[in-house]
Order: sequence, then structure tokens, then C-alpha cells
Amino acid sequence: MKLPAAIETHSEEETARIAAGLAPLLRPGDGVLLRGPLGGGKSVFARALIRALTGEPGLEVPSPTFTLVQPYDTPKGPLSHFDLYRLKSSGEIFELGWDDALLGIMLVEWPERIDSGLLPPRGLDILFAPVKNKPNSRSIQVTERK
Repeated sequence: MKLPAAIETHSEEETARIAAGLAPLLRPGDGVLLRGPLGGGKSVFARALIRALTGEPGLEVPSPTFTLVQPYDTPKGPLSHFDLYRLKSSGEIFELGWDDALLGIMLVEWPERIDSGLLPPRGLDILFAPVKNKPNSRSIQVTERK
């Protein structure tokens, strides 16, 4: 996989373009782990990635903050978008269909809320960070997980 180095984006549109550009690299069994602070750009990235993978640019993509998981059908197979922010223990993920989701593409916000041994073994680890003195900018660091 050829990945970009750290990227600085200056708008939600730029963040969405980065997500759309990474979508063709993903395949079943991959996990995309989104890390960073609240308001860091994870949800913007997730929506754009889901829209790119489904091929539906106007798709309504609700946040799974309350449901914890939102499933989608894509031409590459099933996609599961998890938001683990409200998780109280790692064991709760199995009630959400985690094992089945490992066979498709997984998009996981707040992956640090569960034991690292439960995470998909391959895919992308993406870290979002604010850029000092630039409130609309984000630094996005993409690392391949093998």
C-alpha cells in the first residue's frame, strides 16, 4: 500500500478528499482505526470514507455514537462503522457483532477503548491532531498495519 506521510488539511472538504483517496486501498479484513481528540476530524473522515466505499456521495451517514455500530453494504462487501467512545469494557464489543465484522471492512473510532489484541490485525491506523494556531486545520498521520 502506498500511503501519504503526515498531511495537513485546512477544511472538512480536504479531510474528506483524503478519506476518499484511501478508500480504493481497502479490502475485506482491513480495519481503519481513527484516533484523536473530540472534534479532531474523525467523523468527517469516516463519513467521507463510507460514502466513497458505498459509491453513494449523498448517503446519509449517521454517527454511531449512540448505537455504537452502523452497518453498510459496499461493492467490496460489508462495512461496519464502530464508535467505541461510550464503551465501558472490551467485552461489550462482542454484543455488537465484532467477530462477524472482522470479515468485512471495519471503521473504528476510539479504538483505544478496547484491548489492542481485539483490533483487526491489518489496515490503517490514522491519527488526527489539531494544528497549533490554525483552528480549522488538522494534521493527519496515516500508518499501515500489517
